[in-house]
Order: sequence, then structure tokens, then C-alpha cells
Amino acid sequence: MASLSCIPLLLFVSLLMCSLVACNFNQHFDITWGDGRAKILNNGELLTLSLDKASGSGFQSKNEYLFGKIDMQLKLVPGNSAGTVTAYYLSSQGPTHDEIDFEFLGNLSGDPYILHTNVFSQGKGNREQQFYVWFDPTADFHTYSILWNPQRIIFSVDGTPIREFKNSESIGVSYPKDQPMRIYSSLWNADDWATRGGLVKTDWTHAPFTASYRNFNANACVWSSGASSCSLSSNDNAWLQEELDSTSQERLQWVQKNYMIYNYCTDLKRFPQGLPPECFCCLKFDLV
Repeated sequence: MASLSCIPLLLFVSLLMCSLVACNFNQHFDITWGDGRAKILNNGELLTLSLDKASGSGFQSKNEYLFGKIDMQLKLVPGNSAGTVTAYYLSSQGPTHDEIDFEFLGNLSGDPYILHTNVFSQGKGNREQQFYVWFDPTADFHTYSILWNPQRIIFSVDGTPIREFKNSESIGVSYPKDQPMRIYSSLWNADDWATRGGLVKTDWTHAPFTASYRNFNANACVWSSGASSCSLSSNDNAWLQEELDSTSQERLQWVQKNYMIYNYCTDLKRFPQGLPPECFCCLKFDLV
């Protein structure tokens, strides 16, 4: 990893400020599609995505990151959101891309959202875990966080860890650690699969559907011109070595016991030849 001296001063200052206060959407993101359906409001403090029958919308970060602690507050589509998907994820590009996913699968009014997570490495995914959440994600903003360091990926909701994916390269499992990734988010129609396997279709009489974003924060290693803004040997980025303490492990267990609704590591019908090898590194917490 390159030292901070290898990074242009303005980039370093931008990264530092972004780690101290919520980032301005105008400074750190580009709206990439949607023909006006995505909007940055309130002097850059709020971003909204909308979906109607003609199109959804999306945005991406200006920066690429190679490891980071990323927070975003989201308020999801209210009411009858069946058929819609709000995606918030990190991804590189290409057929052997890496990706770390939050996806929020809409549902009929009164039924819970499904929080879908996945991890891709070298183009291979199929590592889904799904959850209900313990609150109404449409009534207010909630913080969805990804901690990504060389040892583990931790998905958290309002500071509570819901999933940990450990680096298991020692047993031959690829891990996302070499490809810089951008942050992406989109709101789109996926009524062929999103709600009850596609049985419930999007009700366009409720359109436009809108999801809202605020308080993005990135304590992260920006990748620019082939160099990182972080040094792995530095003590300034404690999150690069962060792991779950005993209290966080108990909270993770509580979520997985009470709110997990699907775990690829217990799906023997899907993997009749044997579960993926990473499923056996974390039996205490993942095989619930």
C-alpha cells in the first residue's frame, strides 16, 4: 500500500473531511441514470431515487475504494413496494468483479421488507443471506453500514452487526481484496423475482416509488492513479484491523437467530454435493 504522501493533497483533505462529517452528495456522487428521476436536494444533504413504469434511477460514487467503513442512511419506499428493489452496494467491474451487496426487496403494504445480502469475489457470488429487520424501514432513516477490511466484511444495521464474511483464502475461498470498488445505488423494477419469487407484481398505480438517502460517511481508503490513501501499517485507520468483540458477537447471534430467513450455508438442497467451504469457518454464528 502507498503512503499518504503518494496521494494528492486535495484528495486526502476530501477523504479526511468525509470521515469526520457526513459527505455532501454533490461532491462525492454522480447521478448515472434515470433521466431526472434521481435528485440531489437540500444543498447536497439529501438524495432521492424514483421509479415509475418507464424507468428507475441510480447513482455511483466519484471515488473508488479499496477497503473502508461505509455508512449510508436510507429511508425505503413506503406502502405497497412489491416488485421494487432498492440496491446499495460496492462493486468493481468486469466478469471477475468483486461486490458487496445490500438489497432491499419490497413487499405488499403491511408485510416486511426483506434485506438481502451477498458477497461476490472474482465473479463468484451465490453467498446470500436474507433478513427481516426489527423496525419499519420506511418510517424513518436507518443506517446501513459495510465494514470491509483485509480480514472480514461486516454488514451492520444501526450499528448492530447482522452478517460477517471472513477471509477464508487459507482454505481456497477467494476474498475481495485486490479490486477497488465504487459505491452504487439504484431503485428498479424486479417484479419477475423480487416479491414472493415474482408472484406479486408491481402495482404501478402507486408510482412514483421513492427511496431517500442522507448522511453518507466514508472512513475509507480511496484508490487513485494506482495508489491507496491508506497504509496498512498505520495506526490512523483502526477499522483496517477491526473485528467483532464479544458484545457485537452476541448481537450478531441475536439477529441471526431471530431475523435471518435464508442462509446459503444451510441450504443443502441447493448444494447437494456439499456446502461451500467458507460455511465451516464460522459455525457458531452463520449456521443458524
